[in-house]
Amino acid sequence: MKPVDPNPVDPANTAQVLRRFRVVFNAVRTHFQQVEKQVGLGGAQVWALSVVKDHPGIGMGGVAKSMDIHQSTASNLIKTLLRKELISLSRSSGDRRNVHLEILPAGLAVLGQVSGPFEGVLPMALGKLPQRTLQRLDQDLGQLIGLLKADEEAGGIPLAEL
Repeated sequence: MKPVDPNPVDPANTAQVLRRFRVVFNAVRTHFQQVEKQVGLGGAQVWALSVVKDHPGIGMGGVAKSMDIHQSTASNLIKTLLRKELISLSRSSGDRRNVHLEILPAGLAVLGQVSGPFEGVLPMALGKLPQRTLQRLDQDLGQLIGLLKADEEAGGIPLAEL
């Protein structure tokens, strides 16, 4: 005889949580679509541009750390901004591997056209949650990630790039 689960899952709860995930993902996607429509850049590129503006002379590692993304991802974002002549790059005289990034007037003009948070609506909203709620959400999502057997490396990819 199969043991009875003392806490059976209510399908209505499952459906409600799934709907809430859809609402969150739709809000994120809509924000990034609006940004791209406004300025022709992806959301992650706009965020990287704002990081360079806020931290003149920042290096590639600093951009990656500020955005909590992998350094190679940051490098790809920066290459696009350089190609579009929105930022400039200079190499350190002491160590040519070290770069210093600066925003150019065209980059400032782009940021001036963007409405809403540069980093996206989800990081902004998460930053407004009480610490206890954020910790509980982190634990609960960690459990969900485990059940999904998801690749935690995907956490280093900006949502705008998914």
